[in-house]
Amino acid sequence: MKSYITIDGGTTNTRINLVRDGKIEKTIKKSIGARVGIENKEILKSEIKKAVNEITKDQADRIDRILASGMITSEFGLYDLPHILAPAGIEHLHNGMKETVLPEITNIPFAFIPGVKISDGSLENTDIMRGEETEIIGLTENLQSGCMYILPGSHSKLIETDDRGRIISFVTALTGEMIFTLSQNTILKDAVDLSQTEIDEEYLIKGYEYCEEKEINFALFKTRILKNIFLCTDREIYSFFLGVVLRGEIKEIIKSKAQKIVIGGKAQIKNATAILLRSLCGKETVCVCDERVNTAPSLGAIKIYEYTDGR
Repeated sequence: MKSYITIDGGTTNTRINLVRDGKIEKTIKKSIGARVGIENKEILKSEIKKAVNEITKDQADRIDRILASGMITSEFGLYDLPHILAPAGIEHLHNGMKETVLPEITNIPFAFIPGVKISDGSLENTDIMRGEETEIIGLTENLQSGCMYILPGSHSKLIETDDRGRIISFVTALTGEMIFTLSQNTILKDAVDLSQTEIDEEYLIKGYEYCEEKEINFALFKTRILKNIFLCTDREIYSFFLGVVLRGEIKEIIKSKAQKIVIGGKAQIKNATAILLRSLCGKETVCVCDERVNTAPSLGAIKIYEYTDGR
């Protein structure tokens, strides 16, 4: 029975899981990520060390590897691992891993999983990802061609794969960071309630359509007008705001050739994306269940680490 610690390191949050025989037994969530590493990487190391010690306690010798993916493999993380170039599938990710020991954290060996990049020399067709390549491997049993995989997050990814299950192209939107920053660090803080868990479909679509007509800068301020002048509910205001922020991402999905859209990520953005797509286009839209979404980074990391080419 294999035992792993998996670390899914994001820009703002880090999740550390203890996984035995393919099942997550313990989880520690840290509200800290690569963003803090920009100023002080030692803080990130210290928090990871605390989490690893807590999750292993007296059983460190029973852990086979620590499998780490995401921004923790960036220059602001624990180990700066270069991206590999697309097209990239599970074989390429496995071969691109780097195993090392970080004694300042633990004597358990780390296996760092590389991110993926695309580039043809133009700004339009150059992009990078860290973590989503691992998440997408764990999200479904087999990646399909003709699909677009949507992974909402701090940096949302719209990913296309080929019939060999390889990542061939993707684009990034700053969706999650926009939602947080606009709602917490502008005049909209008094209007947008991020604790909302339900979506008002009418106002979500209104937000999208208003942004489509007036562009994002003008549309965002209308969130405040909805609160102060029209006295809308918190759910209506949040939904309108979300429709505005998601507009650019939705437009990109609609114009893609993919006829099937598979959406992971957090429930609120996942569900809002699905509502907008179903109301605006005829593409088949599938939402991955929350349980699978939560386990995908860990399952993907293990699949990549344990990959063999059939030998």
